[in-house]
Formats: sequence, C-alpha cells, structure tokens
Amino acid sequence: MKIICIGRNYAAHAEELHRDAGLTMGAGVAESPAGAAAEPVWFLKPDTALLRNNDPFYIPAFSQEVHYECELVVRIDRVGRSIAERFAYRYYNEVGLGVDFTARDLQREAIAQGLPWEPAKAFDRSAALSPEFLPLADLGGDVQNLRFELAVNGEIRQRGCTGDMLFTVDRIIAAVSQYTTLRMGDMIYTGTPAGVGPVVPGDRLVATLEGRELLNFDIK
Repeated sequence: MKIICIGRNYAAHAEELHRDAGLTMGAGVAESPAGAAAEPVWFLKPDTALLRNNDPFYIPAFSQEVHYECELVVRIDRVGRSIAERFAYRYYNEVGLGVDFTARDLQREAIAQGLPWEPAKAFDRSAALSPEFLPLADLGGDVQNLRFELAVNGEIRQRGCTGDMLFTVDRIIAAVSQYTTLRMGDMIYTGTPAGVGPVVPGDRLVATLEGRELLNFDIK
C-alpha cells in the first residue's frame, strides 16, 4: 500500500507557501502565475506514516514546527498503470479525509539545500487517515464538488472545495500512474487548501466532509 501525496494543488495554498521565502520550489521548476507547478507535484509516504482510528498524534522530538494539512483522500480500488485521464474515474469510488503532518522547519532546510523532503514528510504517524470512507454515490457522485473543513480547538482553520483543485483527481491518477502502478488500497492525499498552521500539545483536530465528521483526535 502506497501513500501518494500531492503538493500545492490549491492556488491559495501555493500562494501561502510563496509568502514563506523558505518554501519556494527553487529554480528549474515550471510554475504557473499562481505559483503552482505546471504538472502535479507528488511524493510518497511509507505505510508506517499512517495514523489510524483517530489515535492521538505525538509531536516528534526532531521538529519544532509541525503543521497540519487537511486533505481529501481517494482510495484506489483496482490495479492500473498508464491510466488515461478519461478512464481514471473507474479506479476509485470512496473518499475520506486525512491530515498530512509536515515538519515545516525540516522542510525549509531541505528545500534550501536542494535535498529530498522525506525527513519532513515521511516520518512515522505523519499521515492521519479517517477511520471511515464514504461512497462517492452518497456524496452526490462528483469528486470535484466536495467541501471539507478542519477545526482546531473548535475554530475553523481550513475550508476546502475540491472544485478549486489545480489538478483534478482524474488528472492526478493519470499523471502518477505513468510512473508507478496503482494498486488496491493505495491512498492519494489530494492536496490541502490555505490555512495550514502549527500544532501544539493539547490541540484537538476535527475534520468534516460535506458536514460529516470523519476525523477527531488530539495532539500530544
């Protein structure tokens, strides 16, 4: 099982990162005027990154600035490679929510040195995943017309609509499957909207998809 994460898939979040001088992508990356890459930017997390069952998230000792990034998660339900975009919808029928925890201080350092992001992104339990996935048919059937929110201590910090994605779910599947075979159970974290920020011990994160609570866990 792979955890495939899409970076900078919402224009407002791309601009949010651009305001942090340490988080520019660097020279040589084709970008749109909004600051997003011309093709989907993606990276992998290992299965040891999964945080399941609304278990608490423990801030790792190696980072002083861990950020939450709430995302729609698409679960792949059949094997495929080199998938044409027009057929990508056949490869999923359920969605959930996840939080891509990022050691932002380590990420800044890696980007500044031109190094991979794994220490900042792929550490243990850095990918919170909702215990429940919902059939798309129960949500209106359109994966590009879903709304989700993340609240921290009861305050809404992120609001996202999948219609605002720079790269649609089907485009992502087509792009990623050109390089790696997608298998049943693979998870695609489809990118986060604006509003990311740090977590501290004692915080509680609650995330809803179309008004349905899917995540509710503590930070320790």
